[in-house]
Amino acid sequence: QAQLVESGGGSVQAGESLRLSCTASGSIAGIMFRGWYRQAPGKQREMVATMATGGSTIYADSVKGRFTISRNNADNTMYLQMSSLKPKDTAVYYCNMKKLLGVSYWGQGTQVTVSS
Repeated sequence: QAQLVESGGGSVQAGESLRLSCTASGSIAGIMFRGWYRQAPGKQREMVATMATGGSTIYADSVKGRFTISRNNADNTMYLQMSSLKPKDTAVYYCNMKKLLGVSYWGQGTQVTVSS
């Protein structure tokens, strides 16, 4: 089992920035994909950004140009740098890591609130 712990959420004003962190521990060998997802009240969880083990990234259209996913292999940490935040970015943000054969791990979630 792998354990993911997120940090960095909070309340900000529109236009400000936040950086989320996700540190993995435990059985992290074989992680192929890393990603950030979010879930706003009353809505389904949606993909925000993902990164394959080779470094290729995919972003949701709504965050392209504003959010950046990155990782630090030295300490098994993944980041989501969020800039130019908007009220519609308000959600609980979850980090996710996937191995092959459908093995998937989730963090506990961190709240991001953006006020206008």
